[in-house]
Amino acid sequence: MDAMPPLENFIAGTMVQCKRLLDSYDPSTGKVWAKIPDSCMLEVEAGVAAAKRAFPKWSSLSAQARANHLLKVADILESRLEDFARAESKDQGKPVWLAKIMDIPRAVLNLRHFAHTIPHQLNTSNMQPEAGVVNYTIREPVGVAGLIIPWNLPLYLLTFKLAPALMCGNTVVVKPSEMTSVTAYMFCKILKEVDFPAGVVNMVFGLGSSAGEALVVHPDVPLVSFTGSTVTGRHIAEVASPMFKKLSLEMGGKNSAVVFNDCDLDSCIEALKRGSFTNQGEVCLCTSRIFVQQPLYEEFLDKFVEVTKELQVGDPSNDDMFMGALISKAHLDKVRSYVHYAIEDGGTVLCGEGVDLCILQEENRNGYFMRPTVIVGLDDNSRCMQEEIFGPVTCVVPFTTEEEVINRANNTPYGLCASVWTSNLGVAHRVAHKLKVGTVWTNCWLVRSLDMPFGGVKNSGMGREGTQDSLEFFTECKTVCTKIS
Repeated sequence: MDAMPPLENFIAGTMVQCKRLLDSYDPSTGKVWAKIPDSCMLEVEAGVAAAKRAFPKWSSLSAQARANHLLKVADILESRLEDFARAESKDQGKPVWLAKIMDIPRAVLNLRHFAHTIPHQLNTSNMQPEAGVVNYTIREPVGVAGLIIPWNLPLYLLTFKLAPALMCGNTVVVKPSEMTSVTAYMFCKILKEVDFPAGVVNMVFGLGSSAGEALVVHPDVPLVSFTGSTVTGRHIAEVASPMFKKLSLEMGGKNSAVVFNDCDLDSCIEALKRGSFTNQGEVCLCTSRIFVQQPLYEEFLDKFVEVTKELQVGDPSNDDMFMGALISKAHLDKVRSYVHYAIEDGGTVLCGEGVDLCILQEENRNGYFMRPTVIVGLDDNSRCMQEEIFGPVTCVVPFTTEEEVINRANNTPYGLCASVWTSNLGVAHRVAHKLKVGTVWTNCWLVRSLDMPFGGVKNSGMGREGTQDSLEFFTECKTVCTKIS
């Protein structure tokens, strides 16, 4: 896939050029492969104005009519899985095979799921015979929704926000990450191809500090859904809260796995291999702290390091590669710096960065690659045990008792997810109830149902996403009470 012509913003159903452009790099080569609009307040204003004009007509459509539009998009997206997977890989660095089985199929599922479920949940009613009245509720769209998308799962998370926002009757202005804008642009071409109503979806590309900020503070954008770093999420809350905007903020994580002596060790290690290093560790749900009960610790460590060393890293188009490239040179440097912090804090690197060579083909030697890394010997308050790394680095530490590990797992500013590994369901439920996170998996990892709430506590965010929770966020509920004659 060669370098592309400059991307354009998508406003009011039309591709609109921007004179200011940003470079977008292929993480696997370190070379510029796309140029995207460097949008600012003017472009955001045009997108919001188009969404505002389109809102009355779109919101007046039946839910089924809105669903029909989304289902057409889903069908075409599914038919172009290969093209989108390759573009997502080249834009983000992940293996093509991973985009084929995760990112693009989940994007299709998001569109279809919300198209099929939302229409059945918009209204409720009941009767109060003793008062002689009938009550019913109406869920009404809020208006123009601002959607800010991260770079790790670009199309997957775009559709996770876009589909419920549209199905609830809102119009949207989307700001994809400036590092991964290509599949969003390709998605706009599908919208144009199916004659999606103009102005309902607007895509404004650019930096968070300019285009993203303009979207967050715009007075005609009453709700903002954001996925990204805790630092950026905190800033959005600070500037948007005084304007009484509805906010959904899904932010960072420092996720733990708690491994008890009686677990199925082989399945646990296989899952935590994926849980630590899938998508180069650039998933908010990845495991970066593994607590292993003392009698099992040495055996777990030997086997986990062994399978980690076997993982292949390199050209994302090669199906034999488990990991591709990290998103950028700056992010690679940041992740590597945490390995140095670990050594400074008394830790030992058992495999990965600084220990094992990352052997690359000629065309990938300027890419942003890193071996999956396992660290031991760290104190719970060390930087690698407390701060989000967001890369292929995980720390393994021993524990003795159930009460001890619960306190230690909760000893972090974050609270997104955790996993518990044991054959004792009593222990599993007891620990799950005491972990201060939004999601706990027992003897599995990253099994997701869109009907289940998704989000975190503490510095991992506010609000939830999923069928019911997204419905509640993207609508306002009105009660109508009618006296029966």
